[in-house]
Parts: sequence; C-alpha cells; structure tokens
Amino acid sequence: MLKPSLLACACAALFLSHAARGQVQTQAQDPDPLADYSLEQLSDIVVTSVSRQPERLASTPASVYVISGADIARSGATSLPEALRLAPNLQVALAGGREYAISARGFSSQLANKLLVLVDGRSVYSPLFSGVFWESLDVALPDVERIEVISGPGGTIWGTNAVNGVINIITRSAADTQGGLVQAHAGNREAGVTARYGARLPNGAALRAWAKRDHADAPAGDAFAMGSGSSTRRQAGFSLDWAQDAGALSVSGDAYQGALRASRYQSRIDFSGGNLGARYDTRLSDLTYLRLQAWFDQSRRDQFGAGRHHLDTIDLEAQLGTRLGQHHVLSWGGGYRQGRDRFRNGPVLQFAPTRRTLRWTNLFAQDEIALAPTLRATAGLRLEHNDYTGMEALPSLRLAWDAAPGAMLWAAASRTVRAPARIDRDLRLADPVADGERYLVEESPEMESETAKVFELGWRAQPTSILSWSATVFYSDYARLRTLEPRPGLPATFRNLGHGRVRGLELWGSWQAARGWRLLAGGVWQEIHTGVAPSSLDASARAGLATNDPRSYWSLRSSHDIRPGLSADLMLRRVARLPQPAVPGYHELDARLAWQARPDLELALVGRNLLHARHPEFGAAGLRQLAERGVFASASLRF
Repeated sequence: MLKPSLLACACAALFLSHAARGQVQTQAQDPDPLADYSLEQLSDIVVTSVSRQPERLASTPASVYVISGADIARSGATSLPEALRLAPNLQVALAGGREYAISARGFSSQLANKLLVLVDGRSVYSPLFSGVFWESLDVALPDVERIEVISGPGGTIWGTNAVNGVINIITRSAADTQGGLVQAHAGNREAGVTARYGARLPNGAALRAWAKRDHADAPAGDAFAMGSGSSTRRQAGFSLDWAQDAGALSVSGDAYQGALRASRYQSRIDFSGGNLGARYDTRLSDLTYLRLQAWFDQSRRDQFGAGRHHLDTIDLEAQLGTRLGQHHVLSWGGGYRQGRDRFRNGPVLQFAPTRRTLRWTNLFAQDEIALAPTLRATAGLRLEHNDYTGMEALPSLRLAWDAAPGAMLWAAASRTVRAPARIDRDLRLADPVADGERYLVEESPEMESETAKVFELGWRAQPTSILSWSATVFYSDYARLRTLEPRPGLPATFRNLGHGRVRGLELWGSWQAARGWRLLAGGVWQEIHTGVAPSSLDASARAGLATNDPRSYWSLRSSHDIRPGLSADLMLRRVARLPQPAVPGYHELDARLAWQARPDLELALVGRNLLHARHPEFGAAGLRQLAERGVFASASLRF
C-alpha cells in the first residue's frame, strides 16, 4: 500500500488546485503540446550533445533522438527511466522496484557499462562499475527541456565509456520557468509530489527552486525474487541563470536521499548525495566563443550487509570554438576530473584497496569543414588519460551529404573505449563459507580497456510536409571484452579475452495524420554475437552475462488533441524475448487522458502496462521482479 503521507500530499495538491479557483494568476504555459508542432518546428530542434555546440537536428550526422519536455508531459512519466522509454533507440527494462537495465545497441544489464549519462553536460556515471544506479538518478521532470539520446559512440566528445550511446538530460533555463507549479499523482502502485517556484532577482538573474518526493510499492516477484521492496526518494534543488552582454552564467545544484526497502532476499539500500555546478559562456569575438564549466558531486550508497560506497568527484572543463572561415569551424578543449572513492568492505563484496583517488585528464579537438556546398566532413580526436591504462585515443570521422532539400545521407567511423572501473581492477569476492579465509575472485591487475570500432550509415529525410523519418545501419566490432577467468588452485580474475559483433538497423519516423493528431513509430533490429578466445575458460559470456538483449523492440505512439483542452496519448510497445537468462517477449500499452480544466489546472488519468496484470522484463526465472499494471490520477497547478 502507498504511504499515507504521500497520499495526503497528493490529495492536498488536488484540493489546492480547486480551492485556488479565482485566486491564481495564469502564468505563461510550457511550449505547445507535441501534437500541435509542425514538422518544420520539429526539424528545427537544436541539439548540442553530438558536437558540444548547437546544431539543427535535421543536419546532424549521427543517430540522435530527442525526447522533448512536451513528450514527457504527455506520456505521464513519473521517473527518468520511464521517460526514457519514449526513445525508440533505447532498450529500457524494469529489473525490480526502481532498478532498471538500460542500454543502446546491446550489452544490457543492471550494471551496463557502455552508456554515458549526463545531466546538463555533467557526467553521472559511477567509476565503481562505469554505469548508472538508476534508482539514485532523477530530476524534476517538469523542468526538463529535452533529452538528447545518441545511439552510437560519443567518445571523441565525451570520453571513455561513451561506447554505445550518450543520454544528455537538458533542463530549462530558470528564465523559462517563472511562477509556481505543483504536480501531484497517486494511484495503486505509486504516489508523488513535485513543486517549483521561479522568480526574477533585482539584478536581472532568474532563479528556480524545486523539490519532489515519491514513493513506489514493492513490485510482485517470482518465488525467490532478488529485487528490493518499496522505495522512497526525496530531492530538492535550484538553478540560477544570469545572462548579460558579456556572457551567460548558470549555477545549479541539488541534493537527494532515498531508500530501497529490504525484501525477503535483498537487504535494504540507502543512498544519498548532492552536486553543485557552474557554467559560463562568453563570446571572445564575433568568431570565437568560450565555455567554462566546473562541478562537484558527492554520493553515498549503503547496502546493509554488503558494503558502503562513498564517492566525491570534482570536474573542470574548458571549450573554445573558432570559425576559421565561412564553412570551417574548429572546436577544442580539455578537462580534468578527480574522484575520491572509498568502499567499506562487507563480508563478501570487497575492494582492495578500499580507498582510491582516480584521475582523468583529456584534450580534444574537432574540425568541421565544408568540402562542397552539399558535402561536410567532421574529424575529431580525443586523448584521455586514466590511472589504470594510461593514455587512450578516441578518433572519429563523419561525412554528411545534403542529397536533396530536406534529405541527408551521412556516414561515420569511430574508435571508442571503455576504461576499467574499480570493479574490473580492485574487486574481491570472499567465499561466504570460508569466513574470509578464501577468495572466489581477487584483484585483476591485467584487466585492460575494452575497445570498439563502429561504422554507421544513416539517412534522414522529410519527403513531405507531414512525414519525416530517420534510418541508421550500424556495425560494431568489440575487442578485449571482460571475461572472468578461473585459475587452478587460485581465485578467479578478470581478463580481456572476449570479443563481439553487433549489427543492426534503427528506424523511426513521425506522421501528421490530421490536425492535432501525430503518430510516431520507431524500432531497433539487431544481431549480437559474443565469444571468447581459445585460451579462455570463462563461462560468463556463454551464460549470457555479458549481454542479454532482444533481437528487436519497437513502439508506436499516438498524440491526439481530441478537442481544445482534451488530449489522449497512447503508446504500444513490443520487446522480443531475451535469450539467456530467458525472458518471454511481451506487448504492452500505456495511456494518458488529460483535461485542461482551467488555463492553470490540468487533470489527467494515466494507465501503465494495461494489457497484462504483470509481466517480466529482465532477470532469471524464479529470481526476478515483475512489471505490474498501474493506474494513477495526476493534477498540475500553475500559479
């Protein structure tokens, strides 16, 4: 059952929304709903994650999908992972409670380590395992301007670990979120409240402060389900934006605290943290711009009986862009990152040493030049140094040909790297029956970086005023994948004796079926093959631990403005079976019906997983938790 305190908060917000009639001044609304956008507006969307500088999505030579703030609002998503289901180039699977396995182009697991996640350009991956604890990561969804999802390598711009993709969550400027907002939802599985307020300061700066709290019940599970129980999370933050003729300064930060309650077979997990960052953009001349960014992040994670992890990170970056001619742009820069990592060992899960200070330094340059009026080339190189393997080189080359008005053919070749994390080099697993006298796994000093060579060919077009689409064919060749090698009479260690190949097709499009009604469809078809060297004794790759991905997954969305003030959104998704451990394929349907009761008040009814009472999405039979049907009501009040 849902916590009474959260139900009370949700009910209070609903009551407030009706009590405020006639006392609330309507503020400027968020951008128009997706179904009212023209395809020309959609093609003019600006993205920044591919080259670290603004460029039109329609002319970007990469496989990029943009989830807009309107997309998120109309989906009814209440958490970041659920919002990411809107990207057709991402595989999102619920693994238990608030725990997810999210990946692009294969290698999916709860410890997926080949997908880089950013919040406003701030990397949030954990050097413990080169991935993201999704239950710890969240933002105020009403403040998200867009989420840029790149499937494919991004190492030249963003560094090691951007192997299969990059997710960059970009929040709105505080100047665009003035006034107050309260959102509340409550249903049979979850409840939550989000509140924010934005104001102008006397010096012209814009300030936004926000807070949120949510709770989710423990999901159903198989007989020996290993996932967590119910979850709670609290978070608060601020953003200060100040734009002047000399430049623009942005300062933001947030703090969070949460818990995954203990279940029958998993102990309680407490997590907390916070961050503070600043970014300054200025033009040194009409042809040159400078960006400086610095941030500090602190995280804590304590799993009772397993271990306690503390991480303090500081990151400094600088980027300079220069236009050398009418059709020639050079961007270059560098950065330094330091992580102070501490782990309090448990009886089984241990690290040696328990404390490490990790350092990463990088220099990068990217040169874009027009070879002809309709042909562009972009070449880039990043040199990145880490404490485990030293210097890594990450080059890329991209070509874009404007084949016709509204149509572009592009190709790319890249080399990318996943550098070792603490789990690769420093992990120890003690034998639980030997009272710490024997180890099953010990430190792995021979573990090197995993590498991938990636080749892509894409086509993006808008053949008519009501239809647009994008297609990408990709091939990735992986070398030195991690394997777990047993040794006679000695503990096992990690080595780089694995290899793999992934090839596939990503396809999505948008069709304006009628005024106020848009259909969006997309999917991925992929073949993933992994293996080990003849000298390897590893069983993990053969057991499917290195990758467990469907051959295909697709979605179909309908966004329909039925009449002024009434909208309906549907999302049908299909995921093929996972091979090993086997998970059956499934279809599911999500729906949202929203009524704009007043200019300042929206009420909605949302249903998730409506086709089945429950279904599995990830994990071994007998041990997994299940996604369940959920229905909730929500209210959004502006003042």
